[in-house]
Amino acid sequence: MAKILESPELSIDQLIDRPWVTIVWDDPVNLMNYVTHVFIKLFGFSKERAHELMMQVHTEGRAVVSSGTREEMERDVQRLHEHGLWATLQRDDKI
Repeated sequence: MAKILESPELSIDQLIDRPWVTIVWDDPVNLMNYVTHVFIKLFGFSKERAHELMMQVHTEGRAVVSSGTREEMERDVQRLHEHGLWATLQRDDKI
């Protein structure tokens, strides 16, 4: 952590304000159509956007589906878990 704080490119404000993201991970259980359906249902994505994100999960192994405060991302992860998807949250690595 000290190494990050010593970096001249990042201010303390940027580190504190950095949002959290929800990541959906690929799994061998859920069908692609189901994952697309869950993205539409939970996040209100268009069918096209939900399909893009599902394909990113399928081909790259993961996709970021939401960003915001830690509490919001914890709720999103919980909702995804309730639908049987593998999801985690982390600090956004893009500033």
